[in-house]
Amino acid sequence: MKKIVVIGGSAAGAKFSAKCKRLMPDSSIQLYTEEDIISYSSCGLPYYIEGLIDDINELIIRTPDDFRKAGIKVYTNHKCTEIIKEKKIVVINNKEIPYDELILATGSTPKILHIKNSNLNNVFTLKNIRDGYFIKEKLKTSKRMVIIGGGYIALELLEAFKANGIEVFMIESKSRIMSDFDPDFSLSLESHILKDGDDFIHIIKNTTVIEILGEKYFEGVLLSNGEKILADFCVLATGVEPNVELAKNAGIKLGKTGAIKVNCKMRTSEPNIWAIGDCTEKHCLITKIPVYAPSGSTANKEGRLCAINVAGGREIFKGVLCSSVTRYFDFTIARVGLTLEKAFEFAEIVDIEPVEATVVKSDRAGYMPKSQEIMVRLVADRRTREILGAQAAGLGDADKRINVIAASINSNLSIDDFINLDLTYAPPYGTPIDSLLECAYKIKKDIDTN
Repeated sequence: MKKIVVIGGSAAGAKFSAKCKRLMPDSSIQLYTEEDIISYSSCGLPYYIEGLIDDINELIIRTPDDFRKAGIKVYTNHKCTEIIKEKKIVVINNKEIPYDELILATGSTPKILHIKNSNLNNVFTLKNIRDGYFIKEKLKTSKRMVIIGGGYIALELLEAFKANGIEVFMIESKSRIMSDFDPDFSLSLESHILKDGDDFIHIIKNTTVIEILGEKYFEGVLLSNGEKILADFCVLATGVEPNVELAKNAGIKLGKTGAIKVNCKMRTSEPNIWAIGDCTEKHCLITKIPVYAPSGSTANKEGRLCAINVAGGREIFKGVLCSSVTRYFDFTIARVGLTLEKAFEFAEIVDIEPVEATVVKSDRAGYMPKSQEIMVRLVADRRTREILGAQAAGLGDADKRINVIAASINSNLSIDDFINLDLTYAPPYGTPIDSLLECAYKIKKDIDTN
């Protein structure tokens, strides 16, 4: 009977365990996690904090008992401190546990600012169920707070706090929030946020927090411009980094991004050790360069694929396009592949010549009651005519445009192929010529005439 040990119980680890048990019912699968809860949706936490989800338990997908009933042994509050790969043993809670196959699903950890007092009470990160619960409890007695960071989690929390009448100061060290997007897309989002901010939202850019104020409890922040902001609590939303300390100490090879290097079957550099989810490095399908792209969706895919391969299959994970989407209330912002800014940054490295087209128009027939304007940008390579990426933002259906481009890139469609796609049309759903097609027509004309 094969003994499989899984370290980590979030998306990747839970998906692997469930799939592997179905494929190998006679195997022994032991899942260990430092947390007291497994298999939950951390992506839903901002919406629980906002109040759109009443019960935090709704975010729990499967409980330890659910897994145990399926024949999977689950050990919560168990910390793995060492991998002794020569003996095929892991040390967990000071006990040596043997394995035939070891699955590392250690995920990511929030980036912690190396500034004074970042460990004060009422300074939070948002990573797990416990974090979400305590942040929501704190906002019930608060009037003013600080978000450090201007990315995806920061934006979703901004919505949550605004919806609860909290005055928010968002501190971003870069020149714009949501810097994964081209500057005009970020500015479009920011303008929308501030337009409806009711003087309760303050976005401070090109500024860093140099000190968190307080002795035992958070009292405020001191900024690099000398300004002091007093508030009731603070959330550090400065991104995440791969949790690789266990793997690194065991001599498992890390990639250029600092995450665990795996092959297309999710094997690490060491025999019988696999890695999945946010602790691993990904392969960018466009640049062919390693990237760190944490994603709950990708983690689930990798968990499933790894289980198939551990069971003797030959599944291959080809890579990622870094697709993403989020919102601020009714304003959606989404992207896939390379932005125009990134395309020019990588132009010499990966030998591309970027060309783009941008269209601003209604997401459906303009005479329809729910018609809303969206901005769409398509980026392609002038020489090969390959699609490199797209962005969409606005009050309309931006996300579905990006999904179309993601499918097109995966299918290796050129601009010429894309123009011939038979996209659906009816006035409540779109326009006779979709904004994406208009972008493609413009790019084709540009390439053909220059």
